[in-house]
Amino acid sequence: MPRFFCPAPLIEGQPLALPDAAARHVQVLRLQPGESITLFNGDGGEWDATITRMGRSDVEVRVAQHHTTEREPQRQVHLAVGMPANERMDWLVEKASELGVSSLQPLHTAHSVLRLSGERAAKKQAHWQSVAVAACEQCGGNRVPSVHAVADVAAWLKGHASSNAAPVLRCVLSLAEGTQPLAQALSLGPANADVLFLSGPEGGLNPQEDALARAAGFVPVTLGPRVLRSETAALAALVLALGG
Repeated sequence: MPRFFCPAPLIEGQPLALPDAAARHVQVLRLQPGESITLFNGDGGEWDATITRMGRSDVEVRVAQHHTTEREPQRQVHLAVGMPANERMDWLVEKASELGVSSLQPLHTAHSVLRLSGERAAKKQAHWQSVAVAACEQCGGNRVPSVHAVADVAAWLKGHASSNAAPVLRCVLSLAEGTQPLAQALSLGPANADVLFLSGPEGGLNPQEDALARAAGFVPVTLGPRVLRSETAALAALVLALGG
C-alpha cells in the first residue's frame, strides 16, 4: 500500500486535504478515489486512509484506523558530517534515513569542498529533508529524521559542548593517535544509550577540529585500517551503533 508523509494532525474518521507534496505524489502514481493508502505524520504509528476526491492539484482522503506500528531502532543515533561533495550528501541522507538515523547535521569543515550559505544553504536543507521524507515513505519508517541547518564545525562544537541535551555517547572519527575501535567505545557505554557520531568530509577533520571535538567530550574512534569514503564511514558507524 502506498505510504505518504502528512505532517498534520490525523484523526480517525475525519476528512483531510493532503499537503501539496503528498497530493502531487498521489497524482503521479495515478491513484483513484476509493483506493487505500497509508499516512504517517512523524508522531508515531500510521493510519489507513481512503482517497475520496482527486482534484486538478489537490487530493482529499478520509482518515481511518490508526496502527501503533513502530519500526524504529531501540537506540537513537545522530550523525554530524562534514558534507561530502557532489550528490553524495543526497545519497548519505537517503541511506541513513532508511537505516534509522534520528537526525543529521551537515557541517562545514576545513577540508569541505561543498560550501553553502544563505538561500542556497536553506534550499539544500529543505531538499535533504525531502530526501529523508521520501526514504521513510519507502522503507516504512514512521518517524522522519531531522536534517538540521548547515553549520560551521567549530561553532557547532562550541554550542554542543554547552548543551545539556547532548546524547550520552559522543564519538569522533579520528585520524590521530589514541583512538579505539567504535565497537569497543559502544560496548563500554550504557546499553542502547543515544549516540552522536562526528566525521569529516574527504580528508577528514583537520588536527584543530579533531582537538576541538575531543575537548567537547567526543571519544576518538576508528572504523578499522581501510580508508573509507566520507559517506561510507558515516553509514558504517550508523550500522555499528544501531546494532550495538
